[in-house]
Amino acid sequence: MSKFAIDITPLKKYPDFRNLWASGLISYLGSMVTYVAIPFQIKELTNSYVAVGIVGAIEIIPLIVFGLYGGVLADYVDRKKMIWATEAAALVISGILLLNAMSSEPKVWVIYLMAGLFASVDGLQRPSADAILPRIVGHADLPAASALMSLRWQLGVIIGPTIGGIVISTVSISAGYGFDVFTFLISLIFLAKVGSVPSHPEAQKPSLRGLLDGIKYARSRQDLTGTYLIDLAAMFFAMPTALYPFWADQLGAPWALGFLYAAVTVGSVVVTLTSGWIKTYRFHGRAIIWAAIGWGAAIAMAGISNSLILVLLFLAIAGGADMISALFRGTIWNQTIPDNLRGRLAGIELISYSIGPLAGQLRAASMAAATSLTFSVTAGGLICVFMVALLASFLPKLRKYDAETNEFAVEMRKIRQMEQKKRDEK
Repeated sequence: MSKFAIDITPLKKYPDFRNLWASGLISYLGSMVTYVAIPFQIKELTNSYVAVGIVGAIEIIPLIVFGLYGGVLADYVDRKKMIWATEAAALVISGILLLNAMSSEPKVWVIYLMAGLFASVDGLQRPSADAILPRIVGHADLPAASALMSLRWQLGVIIGPTIGGIVISTVSISAGYGFDVFTFLISLIFLAKVGSVPSHPEAQKPSLRGLLDGIKYARSRQDLTGTYLIDLAAMFFAMPTALYPFWADQLGAPWALGFLYAAVTVGSVVVTLTSGWIKTYRFHGRAIIWAAIGWGAAIAMAGISNSLILVLLFLAIAGGADMISALFRGTIWNQTIPDNLRGRLAGIELISYSIGPLAGQLRAASMAAATSLTFSVTAGGLICVFMVALLASFLPKLRKYDAETNEFAVEMRKIRQMEQKKRDEK
């Protein structure tokens, strides 16, 4: 079984990684409470599918603009300082949501505005958070570190919505936002302990040309571009998150809202805890494609299920499939992209794994409003299966990706081995 158990070596071996991991875990716990509180509060104020789905639409543009700019900044500034500053900004935004919730007449437009600001801050932070990993963890330990970062996120997503559902339903929405504020304060303390991560010696000043260089590099690699396209298709066509508050009501179990949010992540955790095998599996592109197809099929099955237990089971299966895709996408990104481009490519990656779900929420809500919740979820899952298979047929380099022979993986392995040798000699 040790072959499958998650490798925790990076937590024991790298203090900076350990503090970064702890900071993110605590932050995610609070953020996921807010993630549940925002759509729930909008539903309570408007009782509208579209009003809830609009949150995703509002977040798209800021995430694209600031995600790309954040990627350029991540290649030029100290990545640790960038993460700390944006975490502090998110604390302020959560505080405003708390004040709005505590008012006698909470304003929906304030919630929308704060959601947009959250997306802006997230766009600035995540490229640095993703790009920092190869700088604080050795090359050989990157797959294990990626799995641990996924586990951190999963624990937050499972525990956070559960806490959120209980706190919001038994105490108040404002108590949920207050919890988020508290977790941000603790997160900043752990982040302060992470050492500086200065920019690469070849770093360029932020510019449009620098951004275009990153896009040009991504386009030059079909295997890399393929990871973005497959994930975008999967998330756009089969992301039913915006429907959860209504889905819980349809199943006659409004008390289970938190479980719907957590179910996908339960499946992800199972895969992550048994992810030891990813270190030896070479065909990463093949795994990404089949996992995305599995995600869509499981979402479709959840859509046609009338039982809460079956819905939760299929959502968990979908989450497991999505996690397999995420682990191999992350490994390709971290092991093949040069460090002086890593931030800019992380900005592009942010768009691929964030814009898809956000646009998917609007797609799911709009289709549900025009037809029904069941049709929206089921049709979305089936379209996902078809689109992923179609895209894969046009991406031979992704289908044939082999971690042992891929030219970019081989080159980066040599570079990082030389860098490690120089550090050891010092």
